[in-house]
Amino acid sequence: MFDIEFQGAARTTTGSMHIVNVNGLRILLDCGLYQGHRKEAFERNRQLAVDARSVDCVLLSHAHIDHSGNLPSLVRAGYRGPIYTSEATRDLCDPMLRDCAYITQHDVTIVNRRRQAEGKRLFEPLYLEQDVERTLSQMRGVPYKRVIDLGNNVGAVFHNAGHILGSALVELFAKQPNGTYRRLLFSGDLGQPGQPIIPPPEVVEGPDVLLVESTYADREHPPRANILGRLRDYILDITQQRAKLIIPAFSVGRTQQILFFLNQLLREGRIPHLPIYVDSPLSLKATQIYAKHTACYGEAASELLRQGVDLFKMPGLQFLATPDQSKALNHAQGPMIVIAASGMCEGGRILHHLQNGVGDPRNIILIVGYQAEGTLGRRIVELQSPLKILGEEFDLQARVHTINALSAHADRIALRNWVRAVNAKRAVKHVFAVHGEEEKVQAMCQILREEGYPNPIAPAPGAIFKGL
Repeated sequence: MFDIEFQGAARTTTGSMHIVNVNGLRILLDCGLYQGHRKEAFERNRQLAVDARSVDCVLLSHAHIDHSGNLPSLVRAGYRGPIYTSEATRDLCDPMLRDCAYITQHDVTIVNRRRQAEGKRLFEPLYLEQDVERTLSQMRGVPYKRVIDLGNNVGAVFHNAGHILGSALVELFAKQPNGTYRRLLFSGDLGQPGQPIIPPPEVVEGPDVLLVESTYADREHPPRANILGRLRDYILDITQQRAKLIIPAFSVGRTQQILFFLNQLLREGRIPHLPIYVDSPLSLKATQIYAKHTACYGEAASELLRQGVDLFKMPGLQFLATPDQSKALNHAQGPMIVIAASGMCEGGRILHHLQNGVGDPRNIILIVGYQAEGTLGRRIVELQSPLKILGEEFDLQARVHTINALSAHADRIALRNWVRAVNAKRAVKHVFAVHGEEEKVQAMCQILREEGYPNPIAPAPGAIFKGL
């Protein structure tokens, strides 16, 4: 029987962490950073909700920082056991956790300057590079479908979750005293079918216990049909204007999607050749990892590979590694496309491109992902002007467009279809809606009820359920 403690991503979409106790083992599903208002996130991430030395093993669903980003804190606190994950996730965690360590150290340095001037106690970084090194040394990359023996008659298997490269559904199974097996399935982040590179999520039928994400349980994503046409129109526009198309994009997942579409438009002769700059060292490393793990591709991308198409190479594409290369674009003449992180414009090199680009009415800022409340990206979408960027104010003169059809999270329809298939034989006995704000998990519970699930629950943070 499973005992579960919900310590993260419970009635929120961040800080994924669930503790499963079974057959004498203490298993951690994910160990993510809480991402939100700076002060609250700072405090939460320093207070691990689990005794690191009590954990026997970690099963990591995927590389996104809200699922993986606090693993170095766990290791720093004394965890010395294995961290099992897919092979692609292990590779992605290398640059992503290093980047996270750098950012958190940089943020603490800035805060400590002020605190030192005020005579206050200085903060320590959340974790250091050496903590990331140790974390990576404890990671074990495992192929999809391969059984992992965790000991004590407990095993685990990863299945494709269809979200980003290497994302996994985590299946746990435990032998009971009567010789039968009890099964738990954790969805991690479930992907939206129809993505250009990643295949749709697999269906694992009939677990006894299901933990399912709820990020977009209350809405449907726009259709993808017009993505290429709109992207083509924006590129032809800035080509005629000799201007810039500036695209804030997350380094892992979204950047690779955009490159896939640009590659297609160029192959089909629908746009002219022009400079395409990807200005993010993390995006370069992530794209190299995407190019390496072709076994994770869906049928459409795999067919292109069989035809000899290199998905991430095209005329005019340049990855910028150094700050000097990035700054050189500030006053360069268009037309050009600039793709830079971060996706919500809260940090990174995109800020310099916005500083130099928002004041030119010929330029286009293309928003291709969700922009959380309070972020610079949200203010751009809402056409607020002036915009404060790195402490200076700039009038928003550039044109702003959005493409909202690129989400890698399953929407309401996809979630319903997936949970219906998982419970086709009405075998699920306990189900929990996680990874969603209050209205999202309640919407997910409604879907589960409509699909015949017994007594769906949206657990509160810290809730414990025993004997499942």
